[in-house]
Amino acid sequence: MLAQPHEDVYIMSDDGLRLHGTYFPRDSKKFVICFHGYTSKGMSDYIGLSDYYIRNNYQMLLVDERAHGDSEGVYIGFGCLDRYDALKWIDWVLDKAGNDVEILLHGTSMGGSTVLMASGLTLPEQVKGIVSDCAFTSPKYVFTHVLHSMYHMPAFPIIQISDYVNKKKAGYGLDECNAAREVRKAKIPILFIHGSADTFVPCTMCDEIYENCASPRKKLIIQGAAHAESYYKDMISYENALNEFTEGLL
Repeated sequence: MLAQPHEDVYIMSDDGLRLHGTYFPRDSKKFVICFHGYTSKGMSDYIGLSDYYIRNNYQMLLVDERAHGDSEGVYIGFGCLDRYDALKWIDWVLDKAGNDVEILLHGTSMGGSTVLMASGLTLPEQVKGIVSDCAFTSPKYVFTHVLHSMYHMPAFPIIQISDYVNKKKAGYGLDECNAAREVRKAKIPILFIHGSADTFVPCTMCDEIYENCASPRKKLIIQGAAHAESYYKDMISYENALNEFTEGLL
């Protein structure tokens, strides 16, 4: 990936944050915008998947979500705020590549939730499809699951206190935006990918979001894959699913 020509790019969010991305240009009208997971950054989460997109002649934009990587921000958006940043990145792509570009959104973990939450917004016609890998429904429910499964603690009153503090400090509630609700408004095709052995974001969340999705949808469950491990666990199935999903879209 690092051997490919690439450059740092920046935009401003609606609330005044300088957001960073890494742009990989190619002579193509196919463009993928990639959103990483919690505490990571674009240039980390897509080291493997970038190979697929480079081989298939996509331009790539690897985004650092707010409060991650080289992007500004004190508070993590958990997709609730980042979905609006995604609209800004889409505008950047249109300015860079032109109105005849065809855009795919790909998100992993928190990035998956970001692109699913963005599906409920009004997206430009150039956005042709969404790929969500191991997304959660909302911060509230993934934190509740972690409290129960990893720390053996009750959600009450921790979640309620956290929700109150988060609203005051970060400006959004922990279930204010829920991917399972947002996809009810989706109009573009979505590919859902999840690992059956994911203990951080349980596979049942993928099933819930999938069942609520109003747009054309496909689902791939990688057996034995842990959180964000699906591509490395079964690369052939993952890439075949991407090929089948994007055929006719791009």
